Amino acid sequence: MSQAHPAIRLTGLTRSFGSVTAVDQLDLEIAQGEFFSMLGPSGSGKTTVLRLIAGFEQPTSGTVELFGEDVTKKAPFDRNVNTVFQDYALFPHMNVLDNVGYGLRVRGVRKAERRARSMKALESVRLDHLAERMPSQLSGGQRQRVALARATVVEPAALLLDEPLGALDLKLREQMQVELKQIQRDLGITFIFVTHDQEEALTLSDRIAVFNQGRIEQLGTPAELYERPGSRFVADFVGTTNLFDDAQSQQLLGRMGEHSIRPERLIVSAAGNAPVSEEGGSGMRSALGTVAERIYLGGSTRIVIDLQGGQRISALEPNTGSRAGEDRGDAVRVRWRDEDVVSLTRAG
Repeated sequence: MSQAHPAIRLTGLTRSFGSVTAVDQLDLEIAQGEFFSMLGPSGSGKTTVLRLIAGFEQPTSGTVELFGEDVTKKAPFDRNVNTVFQDYALFPHMNVLDNVGYGLRVRGVRKAERRARSMKALESVRLDHLAERMPSQLSGGQRQRVALARATVVEPAALLLDEPLGALDLKLREQMQVELKQIQRDLGITFIFVTHDQEEALTLSDRIAVFNQGRIEQLGTPAELYERPGSRFVADFVGTTNLFDDAQSQQLLGRMGEHSIRPERLIVSAAGNAPVSEEGGSGMRSALGTVAERIYLGGSTRIVIDLQGGQRISALEPNTGSRAGEDRGDAVRVRWRDEDVVSLTRAG
């Protein structure tokens, strides 16, 4: 397939339901072979966009192009994409091999070829040894991988995934995140992944579009979104952060506009410790406060601090094995580098 065109190009895409605009004049390009995530809260428009790409919804206006072809008016079965849903919908009366090969059977592929391709698809998700089992005999993670094999055996140009890990427990979900990324790399096809879980999006994606009220609030790599969020919404939704409005920024940071600092960028020490000089180009600032709470998180501890200026912030410290640090009610000094302060005020 030619790399001249993006895998997906959406132009002026809008979808309205009565007076509600679910997707609002969306322009987006997704590269071939990219693991692309659409991240946002419920009702932000991300799932509607996925359904528009798949053909399950028709846009109110705008166009959908797949690999350079305008498919806006084409039916789902005429688009070279496949979808994996949170509900894997495996046929309970068919074994794993027959479930995987069902799409090939519908397309009229002969039995011998169908079996060979289905076994190859199962090998790609490391389940070929379970080909004869029934879905009821599989774990949640195994059923998820069977659904992936069934979706990829027909060799779609792009795979659309609508929160496919949402039904799994936390540990299994984390394991499947690693496996899903490896499967995508092995297959080399475009994955478009919808999720409301920011950690999942950061773990899996080459790029992420953060959705808010039917529009893309920010588009970038996981590192760009986390380290340099472009708005208060993105800073607050992607990870945990400390937010400061204009008045708080002027009082605490000596800057105008809205700003944020990630908890892990803050350094907490006893209030009696001498502050690092804030002059002479040191690039450090500090503030005094009182520990309101310490929350043990296993690998780290979250320290909630009430600053003297009235702001409540949180810091994150790694647990290194030795119990150190201040307890609730203790006076502390919080320090940070100027370069770790992110401006959330858009230019213009």
